Amino acid sequence: MAQAQDSTEAANADAQVVVVSGFRASLMKAEAIKRSSSTIVEAVTAEDIGKLPDTSIAESLARIPGLAGERVAGRTSGISVRGFKEDYVGTTLNGRELLGIGDNRGVEFDLYPAEIMSGAVVYKAPDASLSAMGIGGTVDLRTTRPLDGKGSTTVNASYEKGSLASNNPDYKNRGYRFAFSDSRHFAKDTVGLAIALAKTNSPTQSEEMGVWGWNPNPNFGNVLTPNGMTVYSHSSVLTRETASAVLQFKPSNTVNIAFDALLINFRDQGIKRGLQQNLPDGTIGPVVNGVAQSGRSGAYNTVLRADPTDKQGTLRTYGVNMKLAVSDRWQVKFDMAHSDTTKTDETGESYAGVGRPGLSTTGAGTVRDWAVTPTGLMFSNNSTDFADYNLVRLAGPQAWGGSLAPIPGLQTSVSGNPLVGYAQAQDGFVNTAVFDEYLNSVRLEATGKLDFGWVNAINFGLLYSDHKKSKNNHGYFLTADTWPNDGPIPESARRGVADLSWAGLGQIVAYDAQGLLNSSSFRRWDAQQLEPDRLGDTYSVKEKIATVFAKAEFEGQLGSVNTFGNAGLQFINTRQSSTGYTALTGANLFVQATPVEDGANYNKVLPSLNVNFEVSQNQMIRFAASKAISRARIDYLKPGGSVKFRQNVSEVTQTDPARGPWLSNTGNAKLRPNEVNQLDLAHEWYFAKDGYVSIGGFYKDIVNWSRSSQEVVDYSQYYIPSYHIGVDTNGKVYTPATFKGVNTFYEGGLKGKVEGLEVAATLPLRLISRRLDGFGVVANASLNNGNLSDGAGIPGLSKHAYQLTAFYEQGGFSARLAGTRRSAFLSEARAGSNTLAAANRKPLTLWDAQVSYDFSGWDNQQLRGLRISLQAQNLSKQNDATIDTASGQITQYDRYGARYQLSLKYSL
Repeated sequence: MAQAQDSTEAANADAQVVVVSGFRASLMKAEAIKRSSSTIVEAVTAEDIGKLPDTSIAESLARIPGLAGERVAGRTSGISVRGFKEDYVGTTLNGRELLGIGDNRGVEFDLYPAEIMSGAVVYKAPDASLSAMGIGGTVDLRTTRPLDGKGSTTVNASYEKGSLASNNPDYKNRGYRFAFSDSRHFAKDTVGLAIALAKTNSPTQSEEMGVWGWNPNPNFGNVLTPNGMTVYSHSSVLTRETASAVLQFKPSNTVNIAFDALLINFRDQGIKRGLQQNLPDGTIGPVVNGVAQSGRSGAYNTVLRADPTDKQGTLRTYGVNMKLAVSDRWQVKFDMAHSDTTKTDETGESYAGVGRPGLSTTGAGTVRDWAVTPTGLMFSNNSTDFADYNLVRLAGPQAWGGSLAPIPGLQTSVSGNPLVGYAQAQDGFVNTAVFDEYLNSVRLEATGKLDFGWVNAINFGLLYSDHKKSKNNHGYFLTADTWPNDGPIPESARRGVADLSWAGLGQIVAYDAQGLLNSSSFRRWDAQQLEPDRLGDTYSVKEKIATVFAKAEFEGQLGSVNTFGNAGLQFINTRQSSTGYTALTGANLFVQATPVEDGANYNKVLPSLNVNFEVSQNQMIRFAASKAISRARIDYLKPGGSVKFRQNVSEVTQTDPARGPWLSNTGNAKLRPNEVNQLDLAHEWYFAKDGYVSIGGFYKDIVNWSRSSQEVVDYSQYYIPSYHIGVDTNGKVYTPATFKGVNTFYEGGLKGKVEGLEVAATLPLRLISRRLDGFGVVANASLNNGNLSDGAGIPGLSKHAYQLTAFYEQGGFSARLAGTRRSAFLSEARAGSNTLAAANRKPLTLWDAQVSYDFSGWDNQQLRGLRISLQAQNLSKQNDATIDTASGQITQYDRYGARYQLSLKYSL
């Protein structure tokens, strides 16, 4: 079997041979890519732009063997490869390293609409020519080249609707998608131009139940009781505008030049309205396995929250790729590209309730019953009607403003209200994180055919990249202009009521929080001057990476078995440096920040070997051995940190350092990459052009892993008697019960392992009976096991992941039912101060379906280019849940419902 010099090019060339249309054509192309590759890969393809069966490339990737999707805000966004979440997966676009728009290195795959993608190839085992590597694998997203196919014009239009009605009066559950693509040939097929434009307006509704942990309660014999709750009705809308263009020039078979550009603008804007409160001791009901099943809370001044969310960003990437055949045996390639991203992630907080604490007009605290259910807590018998605009006041009902102590005018008690001071002056907050990132890369390589024993080709070259990512974590404390009093919600901002009856909390007032936060209704105080963890989480990380690589393709006979593959080596030199701050509260109660800088230089040698044995015409055994790396998380590489004091009375009075008021964090700019040695063994049987079975196993020996660790520290040196206190709503002052707390730091050196078994099959049922022609099944299963040497889990690893797609396609009609399931896994969720915290996700099962009709076989010329489809996602209305591993109780439960989409596609 003759192998191409470059596995990526071979995959593209082989994929173009298949001319069958429809979903079966995509399966056949994916099978051809997998079969012809000299390394272990999986693939998903589309017949042409806009033909992928999903609305984003993320949903298609989630169906590939060994991969699993993770939903964010109801949409599949993150991708785990062989048990490693996207931060540990290399991602490229047409072979170039791709930037994400997330907090770390991971790519948010749902940003890439199906309309601009021709498919993707996942490298489970690396080869030396890959420009981006990850210990999980490498995902190469692919767009079309205009001269590689026929010219066409395609228009897509979709209408979508969610099954979950909006609980907020100012948002809808309906959206749309439009896309246009055009590919043309000019100058006797020597010049090609392909453009694609797409716009998405996609709403999401969710019902979010959060419980603040379950801890032993000494007042009830250490029975586990919930500490508190946050309940939201969340509505948002994602708008995404995408433009891509490729200009290709191929004047002869020896010259091929392509200029490409991609622009993605997105904005995810919404509102979260709900209630937040501690659940102070009142009474409890039955106890099962040490967990209270119900109770009635004590009185608490519930915080009515209206939190606007606004995440927006831009990704730009453009470059040039040139290929020159200098002879019939040698080819030279040059690639140069620039990418940059910007993202602003803003979450506002607006507080209301029964009045500012300490005022004589403040209403009574709320009591309510609670009961444990499979979806979190359910409430009843609420003592306060938060739908009454005459009752609700626009002011923080809790004394959360301890950080405002140094602000002039807020330090003294108000005449006639001696309990009102700076602690009662926080009426809201605005969290704002700004990310900027760029990547410049240059690649020069040569490929030549050889006649040197088994070696028939060699590929070598160098790659240089200059990468920088920065985060500015800032925010603002808000004080209402009615201070020191409170006031009603302005008439102009009232929007009716929001519905929380799904949690037993009835209705609450709904007002335009975003408009009020941006108006003169609130005064702003810079949080970077008042909270050390803001500047402690502000940093810039730079990486200059030089890579030299060489790869030899080989082919020969071992007895009667044709054997082929590749062996290669990457030598990587990395110079990383970081700047940031070490921040703490000074004697004047303002933040004192000291700039810091650190870094490291190091080299890595990464060998790889891929060997394939054609044991018969249709059967292949593959073996691979390699070393792979994923660079340390960006937020771990910051050089600074912060010391913080939490002024909630419940924490100030806590003697346990892990739950007390003191905490700090310290980054580590010298961290080395996460590193694995891995082995793969697979057997593949291709019994038809659209049918195969494969079984494979892998083992990853983790020889270095960076982790977040904690240590107990004495913080007495930072103690300021007048500031490091807690004040309750009655004005009582509490001093710290302990001066010890927890410092979080980052270190390498951890070891571990991940091992797995992957089984996949595509079965056309016509092979069983001709009467079943058109029917087929695609299925795969991944069984994984792994952990780190300290007993911690691997982020993104599910022990079990399954996918099943049953389809029928005949005479233009197509129907598919697809299901994916993954077991519990470790992930992340947004925490306080715009940071990330670990989250333990419960198992997920998602069912999607699509029915379509393609008029391409009709005689009517006007209808021949039309395709109509109806798609439903999450038919079973699977919800997301996070659990507390210590108690086994649910701490976060999010309900999204199903999503339906009607689409029209017309091609010329």
